Parts: sequence; structure tokens; C-alpha cells
Amino acid sequence: MEEAPSALAARYGLSVSGTRPALPEYLRQLWGRRHFIATFAQAKLRAQYSQAKLGRLWQVVTPLLNAAVYYVIFGQLMRTREGVDDFVPFLVTGVFVFTFTQNSVLAGTRAVAGHPGLVRAVHFPRASLPIGFCLMQMQQMLCSLAVLVAIVLVSGEIPHWTWLLAAPTLLLQFVFNTGLAMVLARLGSRVPDLAQLMPFVLRTWMYASGVMYSIGHLAEHNRVPGFVRFLLEANPAAVYIDLMRCALIDSFRASGQSTPYAWAVAAGWALVIGVGGFVYFWKAEETYGRG
Repeated sequence: MEEAPSALAARYGLSVSGTRPALPEYLRQLWGRRHFIATFAQAKLRAQYSQAKLGRLWQVVTPLLNAAVYYVIFGQLMRTREGVDDFVPFLVTGVFVFTFTQNSVLAGTRAVAGHPGLVRAVHFPRASLPIGFCLMQMQQMLCSLAVLVAIVLVSGEIPHWTWLLAAPTLLLQFVFNTGLAMVLARLGSRVPDLAQLMPFVLRTWMYASGVMYSIGHLAEHNRVPGFVRFLLEANPAAVYIDLMRCALIDSFRASGQSTPYAWAVAAGWALVIGVGGFVYFWKAEETYGRG
């Protein structure tokens, strides 16, 4: 009697190609690809600016130019700098920190959909792609942080022990960014048009994140309803911006404008979105690259 295919597969240790591994095994495979993820991030970072004469300087110049535009429009014309001490470092910090999240989300949206040949041709944990892109953005943020520190010093700030808090702030933001990038990587793999929509969503998110103005000052002087203030202060992008401002800018720290319980909120967002986004992405592992 001829043996069933399933029995033959079990006898010789065969499994269905592309089957989603269990979560612990998936994590083990990801750790085994850590060198690939790091190399992938470096290669993408080099390729991004390979055709530009200024090269990787653009990763710092671009947010600085954005900050200059926002300073003229919001700080000077719309007077959002009123009531905000040290507005230049305040603004540049907001722009740099939000850009970190913005670029991670945009890259994550295209992480799977933008690499169909790689996904279909090579077997590897697909989470390597959004993680690699977020690691690339982390490297860019570290370069931007050096420029940010220089701007803060020029503005008259004196180095303080709180500057060390920039490191855990970036770590929590990286975990949050990676989880959100994984959510959008899965959605983007099924709905390619999402990549066209995200810039508008991110622009709206930026305006609600206190990049160009102080949320505390706005709520205090414009009689913002309580639930609106709660939503603005619980906004994860605003929380990470506030933490970085508190770490680097003495006047912001002393003014008490930061979000209450900011560290707890930041850690909560990192845990919920970081872990939840990873599990959400993993659950569709076997569907990526299958048209």
C-alpha cells in the first residue's frame, strides 16, 4: 500500500515551504540574521545618498532646512515662539525627533512591498526588513543628535547629567518606531497604495505633536478641552519629543511643560506597539511575497 505524502514528510523531517515558525523559533532565526540586518541597514544608508554630491550630509541638512522653514512660518509669522524659551533648540529638537519616527514609518510601509524579488527568492525572517530600515534610521538619528547637541551648546546650554537621558529616550523611540513600522509593513504588503497615503497621515500627526509649538502652553492659554489635551499629551510622538527636550534644554525642563508621567507613557507605547507590532507582523509571515 502506498504511503501518504504526510506520513513520508513526517518520516524524513520535511515541512511545508514558507510555513510560519513558532514565535520562539522566529526570534531565534532573527537573532541568527543579526549580521545580515546590520549590513542591510548600512548598505541602504550608503545607497540612499550615493548619487548626491553632499552624500550623507543630507541626512542632517534635510531636517535642518525643514526646521528653518518651520521657524520662519510658525515661529515668526504665526508667533508660536511666544512663551517658549530657547525656541531654536526647542524647534530643532522637535523636528529631529519627529523625523526619526516619520522616516521609520515611511520606510517600514515599503519594507516588504518594495522588495518583492528579495522576499520571493530568499528564505529569511521577513521582519529583518522593517527592523533593518529602522536601524538605518537610528543611525541617521545618531548623526542628527550630534548636530542637535552642537545647536544646543551654541544656544547657551551647559552640559547637564540629564543629557544622558537622551540614550534611553532614543531606545524607547526605536522600539516604538520598529513596532509601528512592522504594522505598516504588513498592511503595505497587501495595500500598496498605503505608501501614497502615509505622507499625508504623517504630516497631520506632526501638526498634532507639538513640533513647532508647546502643547502645554497651547492648552494653558487657549482653553483646550480636557479630552483634547489628554490626546495631545498621550500622543507618542509628542511624548518622545518632550523627553528629548527635557533631557537637553534646561529652560524646557524647568518650565514644567513636559507631559505628566512621560517616562511611563513612553515605556508603555514602546511595549504595546513594539511587542504588538512584532507579533502582528509575524502572524502573516507565510503570506509575504505570495502576490
